[in-house]
Amino acid sequence: MDLKPGPIVDANAGELARTLDKAALTRALQDSRRRTLALFRACEAALGPDLRVPQLPELNLPLWELGHIGWFADWWIARNPQRSRGTAADPAAPRTRARQARRGIDADALYNSSEVPHHSRWQLPLPDADATRADLAESLAETLALLSQAPETDEGLYFFRLALFHEDMHAEAAVYMAQTLGIDPGEPDTAARLDAPGPRKPAQIGVPAGVVTVGHTGPGFAFDNELGPGLKAVEAFDIDARPVSWAQFLPFVDSGAWSQPRFWSEAGRAWRQASGAQAPRHLRRTPQGWQQWCRGRWRELEMDAPARHLTHFEAQAWCAWAERRLPTETEWLAASLQPGFEWGQVWEWTDSAFGPFPGFEPHPYRDYSQPWFDGRPVLKGASAATSARLVHRQYRNYFTPERNDLFSGFRSVAV
Repeated sequence: MDLKPGPIVDANAGELARTLDKAALTRALQDSRRRTLALFRACEAALGPDLRVPQLPELNLPLWELGHIGWFADWWIARNPQRSRGTAADPAAPRTRARQARRGIDADALYNSSEVPHHSRWQLPLPDADATRADLAESLAETLALLSQAPETDEGLYFFRLALFHEDMHAEAAVYMAQTLGIDPGEPDTAARLDAPGPRKPAQIGVPAGVVTVGHTGPGFAFDNELGPGLKAVEAFDIDARPVSWAQFLPFVDSGAWSQPRFWSEAGRAWRQASGAQAPRHLRRTPQGWQQWCRGRWRELEMDAPARHLTHFEAQAWCAWAERRLPTETEWLAASLQPGFEWGQVWEWTDSAFGPFPGFEPHPYRDYSQPWFDGRPVLKGASAATSARLVHRQYRNYFTPERNDLFSGFRSVAV
């Protein structure tokens, strides 16, 4: 089931997804695959049978993405002799022979994202769309057969849940790719046009001083970067009840403040100079007002919608101009527990660097978190393209600060 975010998102689906039993996991894996294939068909219809896309840092070839999804499930489930051990599995344990080898295909050399550099994927001899779809069907059938025999325990189901969330993440990335390429992904864009009958006035939430649990404490699945939970103190603060809207953000551009270096960090000024950006991505100013490029066409900008496709630098600069600041990850969590806190429309940049909690121990998928503890910011929340299964208050997203292909926005805190 895909997230259909209203003004306030219901995180129950994300909580429940962490503890899906075998029957529910079976349905969820099938549901995720339906979305994967539907998004792939949208790309295929727009790009043609070769499915070529520009070689950009934020893109992958759709054929590579599709093959990688199946490879990932195979690597951690069908080919993993220690799959029932869950987080205790040895990531270096020898794998069984890949199914594709009988067709003369070295799946590891094509799809192992830990070993295949991003730039090299455009030169790989990838199977065509029909062959990749057929292989993906074989992968899912084998995954579901093994799931039916798996122990009904958190460790026994760990890799099945991981494969589910991994595929959901790639589906969201496919929506971002569609936006970058001007393709209609065939899904409703609920955040760009809100159903509210009219503009809502900006509102603040007062968060009292107290302590908040940071990190996953419940049963079931957790990502390794969520573990090591603890109580953290927060001082009282006032925060936006919802992400900053275009009506709030664009005066920063229209007033000319966007062009003033004093509002930008040193890194932000370097990004502006390198990118040549004069306004947020996918926007243009016309005599009739601002327009947004969405699904391959320009349309009138919904001013009450959350501002999105913003870099961390733009969020910081707006805050400097508005005499506000970004929340920390802990403040965001504390605020999210307050009545009236609206989230789920855009991923929200925070002022916290992505790093390990005390006692961090990497899970078998070593490349999920540890390589990215490099100071990049944490994003909290979810976007209109996020599967409901991934919507969880403790989920920690993380991207480099210049990324604006994401459905990323922010909210601010009073100084």
